[in-house]
Amino acid sequence: MIVQGKIVDIVNKKIFKGEVEIENGKIKSIRESNHAVEKYILPGFVDAHIHIESSMLVPSEFAKIAVTHGTVATVSDPHEIANVLGLEGVYFMIDNGKKVPLKFNFGAPSCVPATSFESAGAVIDSEDIKVLLQNPDIKYLAEMMNYPGVIHQDSEVLKKIAWAKYFGKPVDGHAPGLRGKSLWKYIAAGIKTDHECFTYKEGLEKLQRGMKVIIREGSAAKNFEALIDLLPEHYENMMFCSDDKHPDDLLVGHLNQLCERAVAKGIDVFKVLKAACVNPVKHYNLDVGLLNEGDDADFIVVEDLEKFNVLQTYINGELVAENGESFVKSVDFEVLNNFNTDVKKNSDFEFHSASEKIRVIEALDGELVTNEIEADSLIKDGNLVSDVDNDVLKMTVVNRYKNAEPAIAFIKNFGLKEGAIASSVGHDSHNIIAVGVSDEAICKAVNLLIENKGGICAVDDSIEKVVALPVAGIMSDQPADVIGKAYAELDKMAKEMGSKLRAPYMTLSFMALLVIPALKLSDKGLFDGNSFKFTSVEIK
Repeated sequence: MIVQGKIVDIVNKKIFKGEVEIENGKIKSIRESNHAVEKYILPGFVDAHIHIESSMLVPSEFAKIAVTHGTVATVSDPHEIANVLGLEGVYFMIDNGKKVPLKFNFGAPSCVPATSFESAGAVIDSEDIKVLLQNPDIKYLAEMMNYPGVIHQDSEVLKKIAWAKYFGKPVDGHAPGLRGKSLWKYIAAGIKTDHECFTYKEGLEKLQRGMKVIIREGSAAKNFEALIDLLPEHYENMMFCSDDKHPDDLLVGHLNQLCERAVAKGIDVFKVLKAACVNPVKHYNLDVGLLNEGDDADFIVVEDLEKFNVLQTYINGELVAENGESFVKSVDFEVLNNFNTDVKKNSDFEFHSASEKIRVIEALDGELVTNEIEADSLIKDGNLVSDVDNDVLKMTVVNRYKNAEPAIAFIKNFGLKEGAIASSVGHDSHNIIAVGVSDEAICKAVNLLIENKGGICAVDDSIEKVVALPVAGIMSDQPADVIGKAYAELDKMAKEMGSKLRAPYMTLSFMALLVIPALKLSDKGLFDGNSFKFTSVEIK
């Protein structure tokens, strides 16, 4: 088979008319050819850090959509399902991903549970990490988000990193806002990347210290604008990722959108494509072709190098997508789950207090970080309740793995004027997280998810909408177009109920992410991510 077009040689920074000859899934030859085809041929896009689970799709269904946008491979951390099901969950992701052409490259989840301050469904210790890293399907040690453990030389954390070094596999980082001497210690331990930078100065310091910085643009956390000006000078050591991509956003685009935005800023297209296509393959030593003779025939054909409209995607010489149509087929798989809590009562969500002031989580649109603020209490019959007028709403995290008392806190900027929203996609342990205008609404939303053994939902006085996520309580067993449409309807309902957030459910899911400062809520209580210890809702 021969594919003609303008061949984009990223490494040598040249474009020439030519043709690619494919034989047995490999590139047999690349040669110049005088033809009239004006399309461009270039290596496929590689997402340098993503949790497939956050698309609410199993890998095989994710692949069906991603290939239409020119994605040929991902560097995937199965951290989310591992926190629910442990090693069984990791093996599920690998097995399901192997049934489709897209090249999933999974890592060994380094933080299961993410912290000792929350209840997860499993534990992956250093001996489990050793077992995983021996597996050729595991390409790296996934994001070491326990950066305090690294800095303070926690023995179990250091053993995990040591096993990665022993097996010659890179170690991914996760250290939002880490600077100065603490950053030096983190890097010295062997951490090579970070996708959590949210300011230019932070990204620059990490680059200057030898780290590779991954520009993240997901459904909730969006750092492209903050970091993209680093790319022209540091393109050799930068990559692109989505980290967390909800299904409705995935239907619209993937890394092709980031390339379009970067080129529109006037950045040299070869530098952009180096970050989007080449650097992840080199850094993680992936079995992904880079449009060289002898490589796997993994490449894409695009209309131009400005909009990056993907016309064709080839993986191992197979045409897997053309003009927006995916040729990847759905596959059968076993549904696994871990949901063992009983339905709740309204009284379970009461918070009895006489405190005049409370400590409040301030959610920031498009950020994983939060602020800690104070607010006046609103107390009825001795119970702290949502202050809808001032947008200080009650929230809860409910342990999904066993019966336990719900944790209660308060949050600002969700904006709901009625009802409640809830999700069992609650990073990192995936307990149930909900926010609402009343205890009754919160209880109704939580119970709807318990009855469905996982999902996302919205409820008000007259309507209940739920998208069930039966696979580990975090993924659907449905195709992307079905789940994407259903998710979009829920997103719309949340906004009709008053939320002004761009992605209310994605933002909600991160309000239990303890390793990101400043203030978060776990199933065990309100947590100060700066001091890394629990704190109180009441200010006395």
